[in-house]
Formats: sequence, C-alpha cells, structure tokens
Amino acid sequence: MNKTKSAIVSGTFYPDDKNALTEVIKTFNTHTKKEYNITSRAIIVPHAGYIYSGLLACEGFHYLDKNVKNIFIIAPSHHLFLTKPALLDYNEYETPLGKININQEIYNTLISELGCEYNNEAYEKEHSVEVQIPFIQYFYKNVNIIPILVSYGLTNDVNEIIERFYGDEGNAFVISTDLSHFHEEKEAENIDTLTATMIELIGTDKFNHQQACGSAGICGLVNFARENKYSLIRLGMMNSSAITQNPEKVVGYGAWILYEDITAEFIKKYYTSEVIDVCKKSITAKLKQQKTEIGNDLPTVFKEFGAAFVTLQKDNKLRGCIGSIIPHQPLIVDLAQHAYDAAFNDNRFSPLTLEEYEDTSISVSLLSPPTQIEFENEEDLMNKIEPFKDGIIIKDDNKQAVFLPSVWEQLPDKRVFMAHLKMKAGMEPNHFSETFEAFKFSAVYIKEN
Repeated sequence: MNKTKSAIVSGTFYPDDKNALTEVIKTFNTHTKKEYNITSRAIIVPHAGYIYSGLLACEGFHYLDKNVKNIFIIAPSHHLFLTKPALLDYNEYETPLGKININQEIYNTLISELGCEYNNEAYEKEHSVEVQIPFIQYFYKNVNIIPILVSYGLTNDVNEIIERFYGDEGNAFVISTDLSHFHEEKEAENIDTLTATMIELIGTDKFNHQQACGSAGICGLVNFARENKYSLIRLGMMNSSAITQNPEKVVGYGAWILYEDITAEFIKKYYTSEVIDVCKKSITAKLKQQKTEIGNDLPTVFKEFGAAFVTLQKDNKLRGCIGSIIPHQPLIVDLAQHAYDAAFNDNRFSPLTLEEYEDTSISVSLLSPPTQIEFENEEDLMNKIEPFKDGIIIKDDNKQAVFLPSVWEQLPDKRVFMAHLKMKAGMEPNHFSETFEAFKFSAVYIKEN
C-alpha cells in the first residue's frame, strides 16, 4: 500500500492550483536565460517562495541533466535539529502537479550503509524539500526523488552521500538553500559575497552555518568538488528586496552548478576570446584616451573571484607581466587591472605605446588558489613538487617570491628552479630554515590567437 505525503506549502510558497502552478513555472522557464552550454548533475538553488526566488531556482534546474532517473533533494531542517540525515517514510510525494515516486531502494541503502534514518516529524512543517518538487515534476516526466533533510552539523554525511551515489550517471543532486537571513541589504550582500567566494574557491573550512540555512548541503557539495577537482560555477545572486522593495531585512539567494573540472578550464573552454578582449579593452582605453565599459555583457562566471597574470610579448620577447597569486577580487577586475599594469606599470619596461601595441601579443595565466605544502625537510619538499605542473610560492623572514608553472620551461631541474626562486626572493640559493614555507598552485594558459 502506497503512503503519500501531501504538500503543506502549496498556496503559500507556490500556487495550489495545477494550471496556475504550471503557468508560473512556464513563465519562469520562458524568462530564464541559459548562459552556459553545459549540463550538470548537481546544483545549488534557493527554496523561498516562488515570488522571491523561483526564477533563480528555475535557472538552476535548466542545467540539471534531463536524462537522470533519480534526484536527491538535500535540504535543511528548519524546525527540528537533526543528528542524522532524515528520510521520509512515505512512498510518494504529492503536489498540485501530481504524485512523484520516492526511491525506496536508495532509501534502504542510505539507512543500511550511511546511517540515515526515517524521521517524518522533521518533514511535518518543512518547506525546503517541497518547493523543489514542482520544478522537478515540470522538467522531468519519469524520475524518482530522494528527499533528505540535514542540520548544519552533518556536512560529512552529505559529502558521503554524494560520493556514494554520484558515480551512477543516473543520479543528480539538488542542494536546497537560501543564503543570509534578515540583515540590512548592504550587510547581506557582503555576507553573501563571502559565501559565494567560499563556494567558488572550493574552501568552506571556515563556513559559518549562519551564512546559509543549508550550510551542510553547501559544504558537503563543496568538499565533494574539492576531492574530485571539480568546481562550482555561479548562475546568479539576489535578495528579497528586489521583490519587497524593503532593504531593512532581506534574505539572500544564490544558484550554482557543479562543473566536472576546475573553473579556469571552464573559462578557457568557453570564454578564451572574452578573456583576451577584456585585456585588450583595458589597454586600448588608455592608449586611445577613451573611457571603455568593460565586462557589462560578460557571463556571470567573470564575477567570481579569480587570480590572473597577464603577460605581454613583442617580437617573442617579454614586454610586461603583472598579476596576482591570491584571488581577492572579481576575475574581470583582476584581468583588466593586470592588463593595464603589464602595459603601463611594469617597472622593468617603459609604458607601452600605441605603435608598439600593434605588434604586441597577450597571454593570460588563470591561477588556482594556492595550497600549502606540508614537508619535514627540504628533501621532502622537493619530492612533493611536480615540474611543469606546479607553480611555487616561497616565504621566509619577510621574503617572498613566486614562479609560474611556465618557468619550468627555462628551469626544468627542480634544484635549479628552487635556487633561482630563492634568489628572486632575496635569499641565498641554498637557504633553508625551520620557518621556510612553500605553496603550490596550477595555471591554465590562454593565448591570443
């Protein structure tokens, strides 16, 4: 005998009439842009009332793979604190769009292998799963759902669930979460920008659960992405004041998609010409004494924090190179700033002229966030460095230097590479101490055609 869970927020969070609900989602679908020509099997989307965040949620579902058979909905428990992920002891869920099946076989695995448990009480007043279901019903005709409620202490459980089931290409994941709650708009924007940066730089170790009600889902997916060298690409961010026109107490919303490679590779694959164009516009605006708007029409991914080096060459010789190692500002700002500085503020060269520019080529290195290398001694450090792949930063006694991975082409021997890097930092070639630190990063190269 089937047990059916009835909708509890239809008529409040979304219309309770089938035709009206279909029309609302259809309208969202019509007005939703799809910037990126990719699909994903994991998305982060908001779960507020449709009037507030439905359009942004719909944009996320645009990217969710339409060939999957099972969709995990991992959502926060707002009314009951959970020490284990909570499952729903029903066979199906009903909304105005009809009934949708809950995959009992996967539920059994979650209970037997991953320590989840049935807890219907957690679902009695909960909207965070339910608001996602009409989108699933609209976009999919033959799919099962796997509702899972979690509290903020269950990040590792979420990570394990995704790791356990992601390998099956028939499975997809919806991380249901809103961002900051009930701050003044400017403060909310600052908090949500911090949250977005943590998500996009794949580093949520210091994530405060008050940054997002679905923090366990966010952090679990980010941890999974980090372990697999995947990335999360931003679709958009907003807050409730766009609808209420009240900036005093707002709720933040954001949407991201999981991409099965690093962000730099995503940008290189789809937006090489745009990267070079940003650099060109920044340089030519100065050379021609023009005020040029840069990036107003660029995809949202350029708003993510990024670190880049911009290199200029003339007659196959270096003509300027400046960049940043640590992502600390939107990528578009980083590109424009360093293109300008490479052309006009590299103290090794005179400022670029318009005549020279005609014969100058541009290349860009998009850098991953640095990670510290743990080592016991210098020999151990050298063993943990991979030539032609790792960029290296060294620090000691207020001295610091960096080599991009491209430097290996001139210095392929590890010890020669390190000796030159130490000299660049103002150290002796054989310098080493107990306070010596080293970090590594990768770089993706984009060259002007």
